Amino acid sequence: MLRTPNAERRTILAKNSERHISFWLDEALLQVESSPLGKVLFGGERVEEISSYVAGWMVSHGIETIVLDGANRFDPYIVSSFARKILIPPEDLLHRIRIARAFTCYQMATLMGEKLVSLLMEDNVMVRAQKPLVILLGPLTTFLDEDVPEREVSPLLERSMRKVESLAAEGIPFFLFQSFLPPHARRAYLMRKLFEFSNVVWRVSLDDEGPKLVMEKGLASNDGVERLGVKVRKPGGVKVYG
Repeated sequence: MLRTPNAERRTILAKNSERHISFWLDEALLQVESSPLGKVLFGGERVEEISSYVAGWMVSHGIETIVLDGANRFDPYIVSSFARKILIPPEDLLHRIRIARAFTCYQMATLMGEKLVSLLMEDNVMVRAQKPLVILLGPLTTFLDEDVPEREVSPLLERSMRKVESLAAEGIPFFLFQSFLPPHARRAYLMRKLFEFSNVVWRVSLDDEGPKLVMEKGLASNDGVERLGVKVRKPGGVKVYG
């Protein structure tokens, strides 16, 4: 099949983007080990893929990782690719990532409540100095199912968030990965709830110049600080890594 110039260009950009994303994440995640940031939301483009990379990176640095997948998008091949890059057998990383999947909002609520508590209590995880990282992949995705009555969606999500909030208060760090919803979407208000719930919000965007990470919510000093490998300027200014 012949490729048009535009198709060829998109292929090259995709390969370049993958390299940029790997470098960008490696640089950013080096900051995470020493200073977990509570409930951190990553939203935007390809965040599902990024979550799989983050899981592999974390366990490779000795940080236990639990993935609650409500989007059915966790990709073990991305973890395997990362493992080969750092010369580690892929199974060594994959075996250290605990994954639980949900296909309905009721299942996701159960994962964020009873199941997560059960996983955290295994091997006395809660009493360790180094707490495991919990990745919530697509925390809203199952709640967007239009077959679920509107009157049940918000209360169910809020109960789940309260449970996560209580665990975060005990020192469990949470990374949330969710594609942003269009403002006109029927349940766009759920995205606003997730935004308010998170301590820090980063928007991920990909363009011809490579990936960018823009802080949309969080604290920054007037002089500028480094957070997750991203230069943060004065509050109200442009906050971009690229």
